Amino acid sequence: MSKGFYKNRRLKSLLFLSACFLLATIPHVFTIEGFVYFILALSFVIVFYGLIVISRNFQRNNIKNTSSTKVINKDLPIVDILVAARDEENVIARLVERLFNLDYPINKLNIYIIDDGSSDKTPLILDRLSRQFEKLKVVSRSPNAGGGKSGALNYALKFTYGEWLLVLDADAQLKQDSLIRLFKFVEEGDWSAVQLRKSVTNVSKNFLTSCQSMEMAMDAIFQYGRLSLAGVSELRGNGQLIKKDTLLACGSFNEDTVTDDLDLSLRLLLSKSKIGILWDPPVMEEAVENLNALFAQRQRWAEGGLQRFFDYGDQLVTNKINYLQKFDLTYFFILQYALPIISLFDLVASVALLDSPIYWPISCTAFMLSGIAFWYGSSCKSEVPVLQKGNFLMTFVSVFYLSHWFLIIPWVTIKMSIFPKKILWRKTLHTGV
Repeated sequence: MSKGFYKNRRLKSLLFLSACFLLATIPHVFTIEGFVYFILALSFVIVFYGLIVISRNFQRNNIKNTSSTKVINKDLPIVDILVAARDEENVIARLVERLFNLDYPINKLNIYIIDDGSSDKTPLILDRLSRQFEKLKVVSRSPNAGGGKSGALNYALKFTYGEWLLVLDADAQLKQDSLIRLFKFVEEGDWSAVQLRKSVTNVSKNFLTSCQSMEMAMDAIFQYGRLSLAGVSELRGNGQLIKKDTLLACGSFNEDTVTDDLDLSLRLLLSKSKIGILWDPPVMEEAVENLNALFAQRQRWAEGGLQRFFDYGDQLVTNKINYLQKFDLTYFFILQYALPIISLFDLVASVALLDSPIYWPISCTAFMLSGIAFWYGSSCKSEVPVLQKGNFLMTFVSVFYLSHWFLIIPWVTIKMSIFPKKILWRKTLHTGV
């Protein structure tokens, strides 16, 4: 797409921020008859649809485990594994060694590591690994090549020739039979793309990593339910399998966004390509271990999440998707992006005007649904447990942890509305521990 396509993001951010401000403050300034009943009715709709989405996961327990079905090697497709790596000296060797130990025909598996301008020992480690593993393909880019992870993946695409692409982060860990089971799932569901459930390796490191583990399980619960109910699901960057022809037809990876996975998810939806969600086996990764890293990561996710709706919003209201999909996208856009901003302005107006908050029923409803999904996702049978020991207290505390989004979303939207955009990809440090 042309650069001009993205020029209106700043204006759209400002309009969105202004709309949220008006929605939050007008009920405090003017008396709107029956408005409280409207809020209660909206809260009921939110909880009703949310519970239906969560309940759709019950059917997942009745699905036959893909590991129990034998797959004939000659039926397996050629798959290219792509890993964009910048300054990954702590984890890159472990990843490569484990990828070459996967249960998959070696003549149908191509592994590409893109050294994206690393300044640490990553190039030296990759040079050693390329001599150890003859089939390892190392692709190098200069530090100022641009495009971030998307640019690195697009650059590597020209060297690939497989039917499918599996995109992994450098800290990814897969079970030995993950690929075979993944393609059995593809065969059964006729998917154009599949996202593996993400799981945390350092779950017991501290409070933050435990909460992130539960958050990933909660996300998978909602993703599976949305897919089952409305046909809407999203990629999550690490552990995403995509049919190469489908990716190319959608325009490859978008280098003008900070979250290539979320952007691609909407383009796949608009092209009527189905994204499957696979609970087990998961892809395992490190959770960030401190608040600074968490806020940096979540700001990028928030910005990329908003960018996609600003970029493709006009297409989402057309007949390219059905009414239930439009409702689902609107529902989660309100809960994920509009509600945090409205709630913050609502609170500020309440304090300034010595009034009571108005939108608290919707916020409470959203937190309640998250708590249910937290608890259910943590208690579901999983090959990699979400928590070593789950309990209701941890669920309650983790719901409180989600309140950080009510600070991040407004802050990111304000920044997007005021400051000229510079596409910056903030790297998450992987320790390998």
